[in-house]
Amino acid sequence: MPRPRSFHARYGPTALVAGASEGLGAAFAHGLARRGLDLMIVARRAEPLEQTARALRQEYGVRVHAAAMDLAQPDTLTSMRVIARDFDVGLVVFNAALAPVGPFIEEDPETLMRVVDINVRGPVALARTFAPPMIARGHGGLVLMSSLAGGQGTPRVATYAASKAFNTVLGEGLWHELRQGGVDVLASCAGAIATPGYARVGATARPAPGTLAPSVVAERTLDALGRGPRVTPGWINALAAFIVGRLLPRRLAIAVMAASTRELT
Repeated sequence: MPRPRSFHARYGPTALVAGASEGLGAAFAHGLARRGLDLMIVARRAEPLEQTARALRQEYGVRVHAAAMDLAQPDTLTSMRVIARDFDVGLVVFNAALAPVGPFIEEDPETLMRVVDINVRGPVALARTFAPPMIARGHGGLVLMSSLAGGQGTPRVATYAASKAFNTVLGEGLWHELRQGGVDVLASCAGAIATPGYARVGATARPAPGTLAPSVVAERTLDALGRGPRVTPGWINALAAFIVGRLLPRRLAIAVMAASTRELT
């Protein structure tokens, strides 16, 4: 079966964005609404999520359903199955993430396990829930947000970085598996993004080289969907990924990442 050519036909009628209350997730939602897709947006905090939903409806005239839910909870998979039954989801963007900053042994153990629940179990649950109906239709898409931090060990965000490495590898594997059924999968390995979360960890006073606006990351990621298994938005970030991941000895690569996270709080 030939795949539809237009973005809406290929990935519509509805896109689900997890982690859409602000920052990059909201930018993805705006980018998808501009492309004419209706939206299901999911995040833990109800008030900012509903604010994003109202803005999308007013600006683009698309249908938006906002569902406040904690993706770390055990009933997430059940909730996703309900959404899959009630909404014709043709594209899933998993942007939700928890990124505690600090020495590993000083982190609350429950927080560290929430990182695993949200950043690892979450994308697996959504992919397993929504990929089968996409395969049945013969088209669809899945975007997993990863990070340059996941290219090697990254001190002070070690658990977050490890979870992002998982997302990259998961995305690449699913890219090969699911494309035979017409489903495009993409792992987006972003560098620093000027989001409210980035500001909260004290990174805006001295932004990292290659820091991009959320809208730029979202647009470049959506433009890359269907063109390969992985994208790194921004040429500075792509160059950094090549140097740190391919040219530097592993010990030095880890030291470089340690220097980049030293001032995060």
